[in-house]
Amino acid sequence: MMHPRSFSHQDAAAVVAGVQMNTSDDWQANLARAEELITQAAEAGAELVALPEFFPLISGDRQLKLDLAEEEGKGPLQEALAALAARLGIWLVAGSLPLKSYVADKTTNTCLVYGPDGRQVVRYDKIHLFGFQKDGESYNESETLVPGNQPVTFDTPFGRVGLAICYDLRFPELFRALDEVDLLVIPAAFTVPTGQAHWELLLRARAVENQCYVLAPAQVGQHADGRKTWGHTLLIDPWGEVVSCLPQGEGSVLGELNSQRLQEIRTQLPALSNRRL
Repeated sequence: MMHPRSFSHQDAAAVVAGVQMNTSDDWQANLARAEELITQAAEAGAELVALPEFFPLISGDRQLKLDLAEEEGKGPLQEALAALAARLGIWLVAGSLPLKSYVADKTTNTCLVYGPDGRQVVRYDKIHLFGFQKDGESYNESETLVPGNQPVTFDTPFGRVGLAICYDLRFPELFRALDEVDLLVIPAAFTVPTGQAHWELLLRARAVENQCYVLAPAQVGQHADGRKTWGHTLLIDPWGEVVSCLPQGEGSVLGELNSQRLQEIRTQLPALSNRRL
């Protein structure tokens, strides 16, 4: 892996935003709402905007997701995202969307990132597939998704960014495999039971142990398939302190990535350089 690029002294702060959505089973309406919220965040000064997991569709109808899945690099969803990033001149972390896979009746759960010129920068396929069963609530993503197998980072003028999606949050070894990053972006659709118990706890832990900012855009409220998601979109600093939080409702959180604070924490407590395993 390349040596990570940390914040430059010239770029003392960058504004980032995490979008919170209540996604329905109407992908066109969801895309329009995402575009609206992204535009609002960019107009408020965000240089990087991130959408939540499953931003274009949450539905109990498996066929809808299969029908929505596009080939990488083509299709109305990807075209709209690329055009929006270019029009607004932002880094756009497009939450996650379904792409066609090598298994006919399954898709990937993929995060695509677009640069300010509208070009796709990286692709990350969710590695860890969610499984949960309690009190009649049950999820098994392996029934409908093909997992990824490759950690992904990308460089921006304000630092190196690492990607993960939702359930990945529970596996700290993934974040160690990213090496040193300045910002982790973790789009999610945490359910209410798991979110209430572990969402903020795990996000703050990932920020502290990796000494980086964490931006976690989330789904919120009840969806067409009956699931209820926790919301609480968060921006957390490298000391584990919450910079900004949107508990409920659609909207976004905005906050600064401060290079001076990042470097002070890493200098005062050089945990990353003290690693032995």
